[in-house]
Amino acid sequence: MVVPATMRAVEISEFGGPEVLTLTARPVPVPGDGDVLIAVAAAGVNRPDVFQRKGSYAPPPGTSDLPGLEIAGVIAGCGPGVTRWQPGNEVCALLAGGGYAAYAAAPEGQCLPRPEALSLVEAAALPETCFTVWTNVFERGQLRAGESLLVHGGSSGIGTTAIQMAAARGATVYATAGSSEKSAACVSLGARHAVNYQDEDFVAVIGDLTDGRGVDVILDMVGGEYVSRNLSLLAEDGRLVQIATLQGSKSTIDVSLLMRRRLTFTGSTLRPRPVAEKARIARALEHAIWPLLATGAIRPRIDRTLPLEQAAAAHALMESSAHIGKIVLTV
Repeated sequence: MVVPATMRAVEISEFGGPEVLTLTARPVPVPGDGDVLIAVAAAGVNRPDVFQRKGSYAPPPGTSDLPGLEIAGVIAGCGPGVTRWQPGNEVCALLAGGGYAAYAAAPEGQCLPRPEALSLVEAAALPETCFTVWTNVFERGQLRAGESLLVHGGSSGIGTTAIQMAAARGATVYATAGSSEKSAACVSLGARHAVNYQDEDFVAVIGDLTDGRGVDVILDMVGGEYVSRNLSLLAEDGRLVQIATLQGSKSTIDVSLLMRRRLTFTGSTLRPRPVAEKARIARALEHAIWPLLATGAIRPRIDRTLPLEQAAAAHALMESSAHIGKIVLTV
């Protein structure tokens, strides 16, 4: 594969609204030790990209300033020390940044083979959500078959992935969403019931559905006043896992509730983790989740695709929350 010296890319010209995303020309990255160079076919759009564009989520030191945390494409070159991949392999990859471009460099351990049942565009919708759900729901949350999970924001990219992964692994899943259409989408993906939080109190509804027991694990990206409500809905020995704070990072909780019901309140971020840790998660996904993608038990829900040049429109759609599932940029 002939690699050009420059490439198309979308950069953040200044912090602000979607209009600050600007198509530009950049040098093609040179893969370093243990890295591969990927000719990007598609890049997933994620909420952290929006936060970075607004200036509230800086990329880790030493990584690309371009937005974009997940891609799929064809390996165009390998840096020193790469052992698994070779040019021509089709992969998807988790990045710390740089995905909104025609080429991107990625550590070889953060790459996964394109599932045979999926196109490269579909594969681009996998890494950020699958890594996030696996490490938070199944590692930190310790969700097991036969237990129950509540997913807030069930129609989001994270939400649609969490519903499918948990249901496919034998859990009973509940969700919240912001409309009847989004609630129906959650049920179609495997949720037993989805609460339209615009019209109903999720604590009361799911409390009734579980005969007052509550749920074993809650995956929350809302924060704020949801935290105390979530804790009240957990079953004994339940686990609340926080992955974002869209409604605020401050909350007042009754600590005695954690003590009496033996609850665990935890959370994590993904982007700053070391490469070796992300590579470990990738191997866990390849073992536990990639076979489910091969059989069709899990399939990314893509709301729409847009060309790279329309990254601003993709961000506007993301911020409107009118989408169900993932938004993907094609290159």
